[in-house]
Amino acid sequence: MKNKNHWDPLLKSLSLFSPDFMSTRTQTSYDEEADVLYLNFKKPSHADDSELLDNDVIVRYEGDEVIGMTIMNASRKTANSK
Repeated sequence: MKNKNHWDPLLKSLSLFSPDFMSTRTQTSYDEEADVLYLNFKKPSHADDSELLDNDVIVRYEGDEVIGMTIMNASRKTANSK
C-alpha cells in the first residue's frame, strides 16, 4: 500500500502560491530524456531561492513568490503511470 501522504509536500507548496499566480503567463517545457517537467509562472524570472520537496519537486522562489517548479521523474507522477 502506498503512503497516502506522499503528496503532502507538494500540496503544502501549492499553498505558497499567491491567489493570482495564474493570471500571468505560465510556460511549461518537458525534457523527455531527463524526464523533467519545468513550470514557469513568471517571465522573466530570477529565482533567488529554491526548495527540494520529498517527492522530487523543486519549488523556485523570487523573494517570497513562487515563480516555478521543476518536477523530476515527471512521467512517474501521472495518473496513467505504472
